[in-house]
Amino acid sequence: MKTSLLFSFFILFFLSTSFAQSKDNILGKWISEHGSGKIEIFKEGEEFAGKLIWLKEPLNEEGKPKTDVHNPTEDLRSRPVMDLEILKNFTYKGDGEYTDGTVYDPKSGKTYNCKMTLKSKDKLEIRGFMGISLIGKSETWTRVE
Repeated sequence: MKTSLLFSFFILFFLSTSFAQSKDNILGKWISEHGSGKIEIFKEGEEFAGKLIWLKEPLNEEGKPKTDVHNPTEDLRSRPVMDLEILKNFTYKGDGEYTDGTVYDPKSGKTYNCKMTLKSKDKLEIRGFMGISLIGKSETWTRVE
């Protein structure tokens, strides 16, 4: 009994350690905490990025696909929100942490510094902030598909 308990603990420790050490564990499709959008995280070279691949409400009041109307750059306001790259330039720091990136909020047109932490294989904490990460907002995304 003691040996099987020790063996079980070793297997669980090994699996959790190997999970936390793979920088590509973040890749895939995630749904936002409020369920309004799905984001696909992918690699660009050695960095990580993410784009909107699904919206709960993809159409505006006129029944047309939503555009980036709140963007501070006037020339970008007509671009579609669907397939918009909202996560950029993340680097893997170890232990499931991705830093030095930005997150763009198409609802406000603002870009924030951002860090992401993989809490488990299916839970991703996103923290957007200005200046230091202590002053910001976090939400948890859930892996889909």
